[in-house]
Amino acid sequence: MKLTLSEPKFLKDSISIISDLVSEGTFKITPDAIQLIAMDPANVAMVIFKLLSSSFEEYNVKEDVSLSINLNDFKQVLRRAKANDAVTLEIEESKFKVTFKSNATRTFFLPLIDIEEKQQKIPDLKFKATITTNSTIINEAIEDVDIIGESVTFIAENQELNITAAGDLSKANINIKADKDTKIVVDKKVKSKFSIEYLKKMIQGGKLSDKVVLQLSDDYPMKLEYKVLNKVQLAFILAPRVDND
Repeated sequence: MKLTLSEPKFLKDSISIISDLVSEGTFKITPDAIQLIAMDPANVAMVIFKLLSSSFEEYNVKEDVSLSINLNDFKQVLRRAKANDAVTLEIEESKFKVTFKSNATRTFFLPLIDIEEKQQKIPDLKFKATITTNSTIINEAIEDVDIIGESVTFIAENQELNITAAGDLSKANINIKADKDTKIVVDKKVKSKFSIEYLKKMIQGGKLSDKVVLQLSDDYPMKLEYKVLNKVQLAFILAPRVDND
């Protein structure tokens, strides 16, 4: 296989975001795309990543390839990529070879690792509410509630999304109404609580796309999805927090 990107941004930003949740992973490289499906170590969050072949300047994959690497190591290497570098990915001598080429050629070799894990499958989830809005709206809401508590509740009903958090004495509520920037489709009122710590990592997907799609149901996992048509998809599935009281 030999894959060359003339713009490393989508790969660089995606791996940076993913590595905050998952330390190692197995990429499936097919003739159509690079894909990664992985769970975080606590089994609270799933990452679904796809970088389509149409993002690449050169995409030479004769047959499916699986490669497992340390994502933190890959992130550190990609950080060295400059905006005008062409990035080439290959497997050479049982190592993952990453080459940056502009006025100089820089080559890095990362070890392939063995990951003992069952193949991850995307769960078949049925959602009752879908919210499509600007990434910045959700990012600012999560930053607002982060100063109040450790968990956040999403309530969708009647063309409105309320994002709330409560501390010992404090409370925050962000009300987002459907408008030209925000589309809210909901059958009936849904309410679910999630970890702010995880959401802060996931909303970094806003670096990829200025739009985000949230899908919710009652006390049910949330799906966040960032997509750039014919380029990249980065989605997360986050388990709800359940109160013990």
